[in-house]
Amino acid sequence: MAHDRRIDLNLLQVLEAIHDEGGVTRAAERLNLSQSAISHSLARLRLMFGDPLFARDGRRLVATPLTRGLIGPLRQGLQSLDQLVAGAGHFDPARAEAQYTISLRDPTETLLLPFLMRRITRVAPGIDLRALQARRRSLEASLASGALDLAIDVALPLSDNVRRQKVSAGRLAVVARKGHPQIRKDFKLETYLAQPHVMVTSRRRGPGLEDLELGARGLKRRVRLRCRNYLAALHAVSETDLVLTMPEHYAAVLTAGLATQTLPLPFRTPTLDLYLYWHASVDGDAANRWLRGLVIDAFDAPGAHRSKR
Repeated sequence: MAHDRRIDLNLLQVLEAIHDEGGVTRAAERLNLSQSAISHSLARLRLMFGDPLFARDGRRLVATPLTRGLIGPLRQGLQSLDQLVAGAGHFDPARAEAQYTISLRDPTETLLLPFLMRRITRVAPGIDLRALQARRRSLEASLASGALDLAIDVALPLSDNVRRQKVSAGRLAVVARKGHPQIRKDFKLETYLAQPHVMVTSRRRGPGLEDLELGARGLKRRVRLRCRNYLAALHAVSETDLVLTMPEHYAAVLTAGLATQTLPLPFRTPTLDLYLYWHASVDGDAANRWLRGLVIDAFDAPGAHRSKR
């Protein structure tokens, strides 16, 4: 037989039915097909395998040696296929063995990963998680290819092929060291502008959201330090008179153990919205739905406070 990966599975079901039923008529009844359709399929099978497959013994068709050798693996393969089809749309995290990849921005990792891993370790011992920071310009392609399962980021101009759900809407706050000589409880805009600032950004230049809002008012602050990491910025703040403007819910987590104070930003800015992204091709996938649910639960969990809008 010439090997052909395009073998019709219906033909293999006919082969199994004729073997089990011992004839064309009963095989046709079992598969709800006409006798002529079964006979035609048998002819194709004989041509495919280069073997008669069955020999007549009275009123029954009995398997040739080739068919007897085929039937065990064939039956096992068809059963595995049935189980695969039946299991489609079902996901059991307790039995699953898989690795999922999520794109997160710093410091969302610090905020979410402890909750996610506590839950995954408890209910899904065979699942591993990878967290990375994907480039925004390649985010849609990574979701489409399956290189990423999920992404959490700010509002991005992605196509309708990417689904999204807002998971967070937070405010900015100001962090300064305890005992800062110029900062009191009645923290005013004038005091904010008079301080040296640290700005956390991955860009070499350009304003932050707070700078755009100040610029709209004809105001400007002095940024003495630009860096990429909130934790590094917070340590600098705790040991100097620099002040840091950052998302309020991140500050609540990252300042633990530091000699700092957190104050309301003394002017209004738009909320800082975070979105959960996934590709339309996995919208109905049971495993991806489960993972999305974990992420949403993590944002709603105590200690990960943010106001939904």
